[in-house]
Amino acid sequence: MVDIQYIRENVDQMKKNILLRGMDPSVVSVDKLVRLDEERRNLIALVDDLRAQRNEISAAISGPQDKEKIEAATEIKSQLQEKEKELESIQEAYQALLWLMPNQIHPDVPEGKDENENVPGRTWGEIPSFDFEVKDHVELGEALDLIDIKSAAKVSGARFGYIKNELALMQFGIVQMVFKTVTNREIISELAHKVGNKYDTPFVPVVPPVLMRPNVMDRMGRLQPIEDRFVLEKDDFVLVGSAEHTLGPIHMDEIIAQETLPIRYIGYSTAFRQEAGSYGKDTRGILRVHQFDKLEFETFSLPDDGEAEQDLLVALQEYFLQQLEIPYQMVQICTGDMGKPDYRQIDLESWIPAQNSYRETHTSDYMTDFQARRLDIRYQSPDGEKGFVHMNDATAVAVGRVLIAIMENYQQADGSIKVPTVLIPYVGKDTISPKD
Repeated sequence: MVDIQYIRENVDQMKKNILLRGMDPSVVSVDKLVRLDEERRNLIALVDDLRAQRNEISAAISGPQDKEKIEAATEIKSQLQEKEKELESIQEAYQALLWLMPNQIHPDVPEGKDENENVPGRTWGEIPSFDFEVKDHVELGEALDLIDIKSAAKVSGARFGYIKNELALMQFGIVQMVFKTVTNREIISELAHKVGNKYDTPFVPVVPPVLMRPNVMDRMGRLQPIEDRFVLEKDDFVLVGSAEHTLGPIHMDEIIAQETLPIRYIGYSTAFRQEAGSYGKDTRGILRVHQFDKLEFETFSLPDDGEAEQDLLVALQEYFLQQLEIPYQMVQICTGDMGKPDYRQIDLESWIPAQNSYRETHTSDYMTDFQARRLDIRYQSPDGEKGFVHMNDATAVAVGRVLIAIMENYQQADGSIKVPTVLIPYVGKDTISPKD
């Protein structure tokens, strides 16, 4: 949620923000919000005045004989009830429109209409050159009995898959690698120093709930578009689309001592998405599925440290891909492709040989105090000053997509797959070979 004071003072900037994000200004109307805000404040003042008059007259009534005062009190009570009802209606309309307002936009975010105008940045790693016909992850997975799409389709339908054998071991090897890394103060300190982040606070590992109340996800600013969520209406639950959906509200309606910030979490969970807007897109294999596993960062910091927190999260994402020796590129997400809560979004895209292109495997979202205002998460300084924390979330590893990148980049001419060095201890071998 955006501070209404900022909106009052920056009407033109908010209008430009809405247009840059490709939102409909007739629906997300700044002028209407400002008008409702003025009506709301005027009504609040009037209601407060009527309440004061009512209390003053009521206190002066000594008995039934004070007919004039009783009549005046009755009249004020009637006016007050009418104005309170009017205020309630205005307040609901005001709050609903305020919640539609997007976050501010970081000056570094490139302007653009959609994903085609995102701006690639630095790259890392050498794109592999193969002297044989490259197979995609589905061919490799089926030949090596690592992925079973057909059985999953019979059991669950389209966009599901079984992860089996060495690939399942590899998945949990990645989980262990990430947890060991982010709980290591020495590694965090080194990476934080490189990006100018002054805190070496390790991450707290969490396995969070995957079911949450829709109103809480709405406070996170992530319920919409509802078409992309799996909703259990009977039980009033929605399935998370990422661990950050339940990590973000972990301190909802709390005041955090300033000296304990930053607070950093790393969550591992299954995630669920309808993929409603992706009909016919990436239907092959496990790249775009309804159910997948993710490791997700969530951090809470002081306002002055929020941007450096995002820089640290991106550094960690790069660290993981470099440990796995997967080529990648960084991408600055443009205004029209960012989510409503995002102040700045940065993606990492890993090289996928069978597609001869980079594909998104990591994203990082800096929300400033947008989510904290909706969730009412504040900090308090030693002298009692309060403010809203700044929040960041980021993909540590989207497991399925990283498994695809490993399988395709590490494939060999004989149909086997080399295991990344860092994962050999978890898989128990250095090569996944065809079964006899």
